Amino acid sequence: MKHEMDQPIRGIIPPMVTPLAAPDQLDEPALRRLVDHLIAGGVHGLFLLGTTGEGPSLSSALQRQVIAATARHVDRRVPILVGVTSASLADSLALAQFAADAGCEAIVAAPPYYFPIDQTALRDYYLELARSAALPTVLYNMPAVTSLTIDPETLEQLIDESAIVALKDSSGDMDYFQRARQATSRRVDFPLLIGPEHLLAESLARGGNGGVAGGANVFPEFFTEVYDAHLCGDQNRLAAAQRRVERLQAIYAVGPVSIPGVIARTKAALAARGLCQAVTAPPIAPATSAERQRVTAIIEELAGESARTTASR
Repeated sequence: MKHEMDQPIRGIIPPMVTPLAAPDQLDEPALRRLVDHLIAGGVHGLFLLGTTGEGPSLSSALQRQVIAATARHVDRRVPILVGVTSASLADSLALAQFAADAGCEAIVAAPPYYFPIDQTALRDYYLELARSAALPTVLYNMPAVTSLTIDPETLEQLIDESAIVALKDSSGDMDYFQRARQATSRRVDFPLLIGPEHLLAESLARGGNGGVAGGANVFPEFFTEVYDAHLCGDQNRLAAAQRRVERLQAIYAVGPVSIPGVIARTKAALAARGLCQAVTAPPIAPATSAERQRVTAIIEELAGESARTTASR
């Protein structure tokens, strides 16, 4: 039976890091700390097993352990979205069923990787996934890792399927974002969420509905402040909050910039905050000792400023 969404997906929904004790071993105490840290920071949901969560690198057993442990600890405090991206439709559907049984609210799926397919095949794939999955489907545009974009024309065809409920765009292309907004505009209950966090404020100004930002694992309050200021129409507050978000981007530039590097440095930042270890799942290499030192210095400075800002309110 298809589970329905209680409300549209909006706000700040971090792609939660997967805390590891070893490359294929979940650190459950750290996972619980991270969940509580994020909820205390005011996030509006959690996204498990995404890019930042190293979902494609985790074993199927570990993926299920992450889902079960998170759902158990969240205990319905916020909605949980689960990444099910796979080259196998059957595997995606099985993971969706597990997530539904655990009490999660939606699945998130990027285009299936490995085989090059055209937009017609992609449309048919998403329709089959959405109609067969036990949970509503969020489309995930992530061409940097799938080598395939969900074209706006394809989006326009897909939004007639009620089980497809939102789009997460991680292309970093604001022209694409605007075209996606136009392509989905006739469906008023279809949110668009931005991935690249430095574009959060701009995306909200262009009609976006929230962000799925990896940096929110580290300082969730930076991102929820941007969103809240946008809702209030307080441009000065929004600009100040966005500047803090942009300063956080310095942790990603302490070494060669790449998606694996961003993931490793996000974990290094969380280690600096005492939330989890910096262990990554192969093939992602952990941050080097030098990178960790530089990340720690940035995090300590931002944490001090955040504490002073909070105390002054």
